[in-house]
Amino acid sequence: MLDATAHALTHRLAVEQSRGRAPSMAGAVLRGDAVVWSGTRGEVDDAAPTDDTQYRIGSITKTFVAVLVLRLREEGRLSLDDRLDEHLPDTPVPDATIAHLLAHSSGLPAETGAPWWERSDGAVRPDLASLVAEPPLRAPGRRHHYSNVGFGLLGALVGHLRGHDWFTAVAHEILEPLGMDRTTYHPTAPHAAGWAVHPWADVLHPEPAHDAGLMAPAGQMWSTTTDLARYGAFLLHGDDRVLPTRVVEEMRRPSAPSEAGDADRSQGLGLQLLRHSGRALAGHTGSMPGFVATLWVDPAEDLAAVAFANATSGPAIGALVAELIGIVAEREPRLPRPWRPAVVPADLLALLGPWYWGAAPIALRLRGTDELTIGGLGGGARTSRFSPREDGTWVGLDGYYAGETLRVVRRPDGSVSHLDLGSFVFTREPYAPGEVIPGGVPDDGWR
Repeated sequence: MLDATAHALTHRLAVEQSRGRAPSMAGAVLRGDAVVWSGTRGEVDDAAPTDDTQYRIGSITKTFVAVLVLRLREEGRLSLDDRLDEHLPDTPVPDATIAHLLAHSSGLPAETGAPWWERSDGAVRPDLASLVAEPPLRAPGRRHHYSNVGFGLLGALVGHLRGHDWFTAVAHEILEPLGMDRTTYHPTAPHAAGWAVHPWADVLHPEPAHDAGLMAPAGQMWSTTTDLARYGAFLLHGDDRVLPTRVVEEMRRPSAPSEAGDADRSQGLGLQLLRHSGRALAGHTGSMPGFVATLWVDPAEDLAAVAFANATSGPAIGALVAELIGIVAEREPRLPRPWRPAVVPADLLALLGPWYWGAAPIALRLRGTDELTIGGLGGGARTSRFSPREDGTWVGLDGYYAGETLRVVRRPDGSVSHLDLGSFVFTREPYAPGEVIPGGVPDDGWR
């Protein structure tokens, strides 16, 4: 990290701690697998906090629960399209699927009934029925509506299928493999105390830290900048001991739409998605009484950033963390991987180049040996990436053709006739006589 970049990061953290009137603040930036900057401001117990000082991470807890659910899916214990009542007896919301709950599109209310779960002991909600005070607001899948209750139910689902509580699963299945030994259910010293800051004066009021009980999967955990940076590396690259890269990428894809009027935000599977200054970020914000926290990752720049403050309100932590990523990305942009030639089979090489959908030209390109792209020649065409299947077909990874199958159709003599992409036919010449084109081709050709 250049000295000027490190100073800019420290300055941004210092400005937010002062402007937001936070008793203390801590932040870190990770690139690849290494923390490249960390900083703190303010005081905890009359001393500066350190990278080892715990803060409550609030709803970042939800992402750990989502990882556990996807681990169960990978083991074949459930499908994301399963209804919750197929796996969790006595659930009060049988119609919602597991995917709906992960993406906050289950139709459930945001909160439990009174008393507010963040400020009351979890013992007042002794069973699953007590989490849902009102019927669903709408049918599952209709729209995104953030629901803390939904993640209380997902935590119960994990506990039921694992045979022990959800946090025991977090500890054994995520924290231990990733080396996150300072991430805990209850705070362990050194840790910050939570405070409310008076809106009109520079004085403090202590905030409670109750055990949320059945609602704990929505926001109970405590962590440090060092530990959450390690977790950020996992959300960037995956880890086969926890979840492979392809599943982490699945978590980062949109699974529910933006709220009306907020096109920059959407929801993945347990992860919040944010467009900030042209960058696509994934992660989660968090708040509990006395604390705010955010973790964002930027896969394009291989960056992760985290920040905490021990104030109920005031600091704009979500924007701060996005800007920490932006500072590094702008001042020290990621170097692309060096280009190297690849060994490409002759029959695959022969497929590349221009093709035509009717009269519209497209280009088929290969990057390395396992990423085929379709893109326009002259703009306006749909663009998608494809990966190979064992049967010789290719499956779309993104864009209009995501999930669609690309097939090479051959004539009886083995020569290539055309490409079939979800019934779209691509030929080597536009409307050539004798080609397979929907609607037929006049015998007299162009005129």
